[in-house]
Amino acid sequence: MVKSTRPLISDHDADLLAGALRRRTLMGAAAAAGGVLAMPLPGFAQTAGGEAEITVDQARTAPIPIIIPDFGGGLGQQIAEVLTNDLNNTGLFKVIPGTAAASGKPDFATAKSMGAHAQVSGGVTGSGPSVRVEMRLWDVLAQQQIQGTAYTTTSANWRRIAHIMGDVIYERMLGEKGYFDTRIAFISRSGPRGHQRTRLAIMDQDGANTRMLSAGNWLTLTPRFSPTKDQVAFLSYANNRPRVYLFDLASGRQRLLGDFQGISFAPHFSPDGRSVVLSVTRNGGSDLFVVDLGSGARRQITASGAIDTSPCFSPDGSQIVFNSDRGGSPQLYIMPATGGEAKRVSYGQGQYGDPVWSPRGDLIAFTRIAGGSFSLGVMAPDGTGERIMTEGFTVESPSFCPNGRVLAYCRQTRAGSGGAGFNSSIAMVDITGFNDRPLRTPEGASDPTWSPLNG
Repeated sequence: MVKSTRPLISDHDADLLAGALRRRTLMGAAAAAGGVLAMPLPGFAQTAGGEAEITVDQARTAPIPIIIPDFGGGLGQQIAEVLTNDLNNTGLFKVIPGTAAASGKPDFATAKSMGAHAQVSGGVTGSGPSVRVEMRLWDVLAQQQIQGTAYTTTSANWRRIAHIMGDVIYERMLGEKGYFDTRIAFISRSGPRGHQRTRLAIMDQDGANTRMLSAGNWLTLTPRFSPTKDQVAFLSYANNRPRVYLFDLASGRQRLLGDFQGISFAPHFSPDGRSVVLSVTRNGGSDLFVVDLGSGARRQITASGAIDTSPCFSPDGSQIVFNSDRGGSPQLYIMPATGGEAKRVSYGQGQYGDPVWSPRGDLIAFTRIAGGSFSLGVMAPDGTGERIMTEGFTVESPSFCPNGRVLAYCRQTRAGSGGAGFNSSIAMVDITGFNDRPLRTPEGASDPTWSPLNG
């Protein structure tokens, strides 16, 4: 029998937690045996440097036309479909379907007549425990090979091969690391609006290979991926006491993170993965603590008497951005990671929350409530250059992809009578506000958190 997800805590603590969170309301069972072995292929006319000549900004204006073949049908066709979707979904590439691939030089004249700037060739050989996928990337205009790689793995890893190939193409064409070989942990939601079953879940970044990690017996929220390990920190109401837990994706085991007297919530890992910063309710407010994952030692870094929550480390680990109502309304502040004076950085109209530092260090994403509606935006760490990327009834929980170019976030619709019409889903948007699109999941979803590359 499924236990109720209704939290059995005091009204005061429930109100405090709800206010701090500001909510209105593994690839298979384990990694496939064996990894993916990548070996370079000799070039027919290999370029010396292979430097990208097209920037991301240029590709936003004019997506790169690229021919993707079916790699010979069967498994090769499946790989081509995933690769095509990865590239098309960025909005930076325009995939042109090609005929069956060949491992040699392509017909550059034909490719050019099709409007292509780049072309992929290759093929799939073998089956079962040993599959070899060859991929060559060609500059059609220069008639040169940009990249040649052969991947050897098991047939069960075919989807991951496609993502890895997409990352190679992204990097060689745009000069930046790709983000296709990643996963997203999130909260799966099912059931009526007022009594939803929430489960910790994980999927590939394209929405495939969804796996439920918890049974849904207790309310579960705000997962956060470790940047270095297969671990997720999350808030669970297990045994009717909201606290932060660590979940190990490899073993399926979870453990309590710090047995605080108050409620612990809003976790976020340090860049080195060795500690977690979180919020703990204390004396009518909440303070920030850093917990060392090795020793379990706890260090308090704020004591404002206000509600300090949603902390996130800077990429170099030297600073923390967080949300606090110490000035009268929820705003964003930055402080040294060791504690000390906090400086306010948000000054627009409305209430700010959900701050997340970009892996590139140049931006902080946030949500803002003003005029009864939500918006999601970015600003520089000093608070300048604020830009709104998308708006809606509820848009929240931003999470950057590893290269900092795309944000995953939660979008929720307004509920009608009896909760009718309510929907909670995950969407993605470029940091410029370009290419805002939904991500398909088996059920309702919220609270996305992006894994590191190859994570």
